[in-house]
Parts: sequence; structure tokens; C-alpha cells
Amino acid sequence: MVEPAIDSAVVPAPATALVVDQFGAFVSKHSERLRVTLKRETVAEAPLLYLEQVLVAGRGVSVSSDAIEACCERGIPLYFLSGRGEPYAALYAAGLGGTVITRRAQLAAYGDSRGVSLACAMAAGKITNQGNLLRYMAKYRKATDPNLYHELRLGATEVRDHLREIEALVGLPTAGPGLDDLRPKLLSIEGRAAQHYWRALKQVAPENLGWPGREGRGAKDPLNAALNYGYGVLYGQVERSLVLAGLDPYAGFIHVDRPGKPSLTLDLIEEFRAPIVDRTIFGIVNRGTAIAQDDEGLLTLEIRRAIAGRVLERLEESTEPYEGKRQKLRFILQSQARHLAAFLRGDRPAYLPFLCSW
Repeated sequence: MVEPAIDSAVVPAPATALVVDQFGAFVSKHSERLRVTLKRETVAEAPLLYLEQVLVAGRGVSVSSDAIEACCERGIPLYFLSGRGEPYAALYAAGLGGTVITRRAQLAAYGDSRGVSLACAMAAGKITNQGNLLRYMAKYRKATDPNLYHELRLGATEVRDHLREIEALVGLPTAGPGLDDLRPKLLSIEGRAAQHYWRALKQVAPENLGWPGREGRGAKDPLNAALNYGYGVLYGQVERSLVLAGLDPYAGFIHVDRPGKPSLTLDLIEEFRAPIVDRTIFGIVNRGTAIAQDDEGLLTLEIRRAIAGRVLERLEESTEPYEGKRQKLRFILQSQARHLAAFLRGDRPAYLPFLCSW
């Protein structure tokens, strides 16, 4: 495991991840390791043999061409995040994009029943997991706060009620409304379920945060900034799983196609936002951790490190029931991407979303 110095450029993360976040840090290759130096002092080293990803999560970080070559040769992706957690680049080995058969099937599925079935399954997975997280939060408050317990249970029911609307869409023939016509209805269902979800979660947010409710990109309040940063960290993990499965992260089904918009990444991440990021961030704030920000509303370096480390730790260490046994969330994410590719190729009869326990 990487053992960073106290004032390290690296988040204390699992051995499979190297997270570099301090201004002036330099990543280079040294023998069979990646070495991180700051002001000519070595602050961390990570063996390439065990490394699965490099996350550059700060400004002023440099990466040598030798380090990039070593990562590409070993299939180790590099991800780049802004200070707000917005992904702006990813670097993979060139050969990972050469999966022609899978990508042809992916593009063709948009115009037939596979696209409709897949979009509905992913939306149902998102809504189910939102409801399950509320039920998970409720069960630990049954004795200590009965009123909140009942409010969270009610919120979970209101969220899951929208699943019936999705079930009604699944059987629609492709000769009728296609995916383009279906999308507004699906997004409307997701949006209404999300309103119930975030309204319920607001009841467990610490009052001192003054949380206004869910806001997306550009939000400056502490809780939304933390959620957005966590989603940015998760985004790279989802994209990596899709690329390794041979899929095009930019050709999605629920999210509309736009130049530069990773629609399929945004589709698949929905199943994992609640169980990985939302649960992690609300756990952090409810344990009393202060979400410190600078004068511009950006999370401080220490908080960004903590969020990245916790999200990656949950992926690597936490397990969920999956296909008859308990599996780590990292494995589940990778399996879901492979199942998605197999369904699009016709090798699986259906795509089943990941449903978290509560």
C-alpha cells in the first residue's frame, strides 16, 4: 500500500489507486514504480504491478511521458478532475478502443427494442437504489428517532412508487414510441422520483450546513459541493469499466447525445450514485466532519482527499449481495459493464441493473 508523507501529494487510498492532488507534484516512472515528488522530495511510490488507476485531482500536477507509457502498456488509466470534481480528461491505451463488434452492436441497439429495454432497466435500477438507501438510513433511526424513521420510510415508498410507471413503458413496441420519443417520459419519471429522494435526504442533513436541497454543477454550498466531487471520482471508475468492456462511453441510451457528452457513462453511473457516493457523503457529514471550503467555494485540499479516499475505499472494500454471493462494489461495477456489453451483443437475454441492499 502507498504510504504517503503527512504533507503528501497523494490521498491515502487503496493500493490499487494513486491519487495525486497537490500543486507542483510530479509523477514519474522509477524502475517498476510510479514515483510522486514534491519540491524534489519523494512523497509516495506505487508499484505498477498492483496499480489499477491514477487520479490527478488538482492543478499544477505534471506527469512524465515515461509514466504515461508505463501506464498505457499495463492498461492503467489516468483520470483528471477539476477542483470541483468535474472530469475533464481520461487517458487510456489506444488499443482499448478497438472493440468493433461490441461497438457496432451498441450503436445498432439504439434503434430497436434493446435500447428501450436497457434505458428502462437502468432508470429502474437508479430509482430502486435511491429508495433502498432511504430504507437503509431509516432502519438505524427506528429506536432513536421514530418520527424521522417514518418520514424516511415514506420517502422510500414515494420514490419506489415511480417504478410502476417505468414498468408500463417496457412493453411499448418499438414501432410505436422509439427511444427518442420514450426519453422525455423516462426523464420525467426519474425527475419526479428524485424530488422525493432529495426531499427525504434533506431531513438527515445536519442543520448547520443549511442545505438548500440538491444542486448540480457549480453548486457552492458544502454538501452539494461534496456530492459533486464524489460523483466526479466515481465517474472515472464507471468510464473505465465501460472501456474495458469494449463499449463507447459516449453512445448512451437515457442521456441525450451531444458532442463531448459521455452519455453511456452518465447512464451507468446512475445505478451507483446512491449506494457509493450519497451513502458515503451523508455518512461523512453525519459523523460530524466539517466540509471546509475556500473563499471561492471550492472544497479544501484536505476535504477533497478525504472524499476521494472514502469513495475509492467503498469501491474496494465494501461488499453487496450480487449473483448469489457477496462481492466487492468494484467487481460489481465491472461485471455490470460486461453484462451490458453482452446484452447489446445478444449474448444475454436481458440487462438486469445492480440493486443495492438495505
